[in-house]
Amino acid sequence: MNIQGVIENALTQILKTPVFINGCGRTDAHVHASQFFFHMDIEQAWDFDLMFRLNKLLPGSIAIFDIIPMEGLPHARFDAVQRCYDYFIHTYKSPFLNGLSSYYLLPDLRFDQMKQAAALLPLYKDYRAFCTSPDKYEHTICNVMSAGLTVDSSGDRLRFQISSNRFLGKMIRIIMGQLLKIGKGELSIDEFEHYLISKETPKLITPAHPQGLYLSKVTYPYLNLPPRTTFSAILQPQFETFR
Repeated sequence: MNIQGVIENALTQILKTPVFINGCGRTDAHVHASQFFFHMDIEQAWDFDLMFRLNKLLPGSIAIFDIIPMEGLPHARFDAVQRCYDYFIHTYKSPFLNGLSSYYLLPDLRFDQMKQAAALLPLYKDYRAFCTSPDKYEHTICNVMSAGLTVDSSGDRLRFQISSNRFLGKMIRIIMGQLLKIGKGELSIDEFEHYLISKETPKLITPAHPQGLYLSKVTYPYLNLPPRTTFSAILQPQFETFR
């Protein structure tokens, strides 16, 4: 059962009525979220601590941080104006990072070239080339507001961050896969930019592993909350400086 189903079952059990929720988006299996919103329509108010009961019933991998009463008909998915994702990579085997960050045994990546390629992303709007099924969308325009890649001082932990009003299927993992190819010297920056200009899908698409990807922030015109959990603080020691 997916996360939505688990939450719906728990709410239905607590509120004694069928409950259906609408999330702010969908993610691939094994992708994490440090901030995620969903909305539900409840006709009758409750007179108990719903968040406490819900967290007690949910498994340890799912946590509810806030329950916010809203006026009108806000929509968790369609009202979002910005989503921010983080992608974490470590280049050495670590049982502590397993499942939280993607492991790539690539100790000699060309970080400068990867950073230059990442900086190109906000300059373009059509991301048809970096989508698994572009034809299923009405359009493939994404307003990428920021994108950047940072590396720790030892050069063995990477963080790619990107924010946009919307994302296409596997778009971030495909972009990360292309950046890794640049880092390995298998793809040039010019070739990477050519895909953005021409909108041609690469002949071979290799999405990065899902484990390193996090939905880290969702912003609404009427709601802009800081994430309760910051995974960047968990996934790299505080004494490390990023360059």
